[in-house]
Amino acid sequence: MVTLTAVHGDITTQQVDAIVNAANTAMRGGGGVDGAIHRAAGPAVLEDCIARFPHGLATGDAGWTTAGELPSRWVIHTVGPNHRAGQTDRSLLVSCYRRSLEVADELGADSLAFPLISAGVYGWPKEDAIAAAVETIRAAPVRVREARLVALDEATHAAIEHWLA
Repeated sequence: MVTLTAVHGDITTQQVDAIVNAANTAMRGGGGVDGAIHRAAGPAVLEDCIARFPHGLATGDAGWTTAGELPSRWVIHTVGPNHRAGQTDRSLLVSCYRRSLEVADELGADSLAFPLISAGVYGWPKEDAIAAAVETIRAAPVRVREARLVALDEATHAAIEHWLA
């Protein structure tokens, strides 16, 4: 069973085996968490994204790259649904967490740090985004031992803490 904790901080500084990137379908970097990870990692992550995902990645799927200059070994990229663009099927959001955990198992990762997928610029309602993350991670039959939900702001961290209680 995965031990799930809430962390108030920057996902790019987490000392874990893999961090999860809330990517876009093109897999070429972007804004928000995606942009922060690419900036902190340096060019190696983008180069690996281009090589591994020449046609991008589908919404709800996940894949991995090197972590470049980040303290983690890998970046697991997952494409969350864009609620603002009409992608409101919750199963796509759940799939992001499930697929990321499956990829982590394939890599042999013991620890992961997740952002709150789709809850930023993609506009997924925050309470439901937290519920989907907590429910999916807790129920996952994986070998990963530790998962963190990393929140950059205190209000989101407090909301995650409430769901974990």
